[in-house]
Amino acid sequence: MSEMLSYTEVATRMGVGVTGVKQLITDHKLLAIKTEQGMAVPAEALDGDVPVKHLSGVLTLLHDAGYTPEQAYTWLTTADDSLPGTPLQALHENRATEIKRRAQALAF
Repeated sequence: MSEMLSYTEVATRMGVGVTGVKQLITDHKLLAIKTEQGMAVPAEALDGDVPVKHLSGVLTLLHDAGYTPEQAYTWLTTADDSLPGTPLQALHENRATEIKRRAQALAF
């Protein structure tokens, strides 16, 4: 598992309050998963001090397909030779169209 950030750490990076971080998670704009230490945000879900571009659209598609946050995280971080890399890496590299298409196909 990659580096995980507490809500407080994310709030500090983003320059918002913890309530703002929780709202981003509720709105599927940011991903949080259960860890042994409680709820945490994968550091790789951020691009500096903002959520990775297009992450919210993919999270919404995965949510609509019935994925839990933990399942979404697994899908986003599992290597796929046809990409290459992981879907999350592709989002970091601004290759969102293919990732959104694949996430949308999961609902069918």
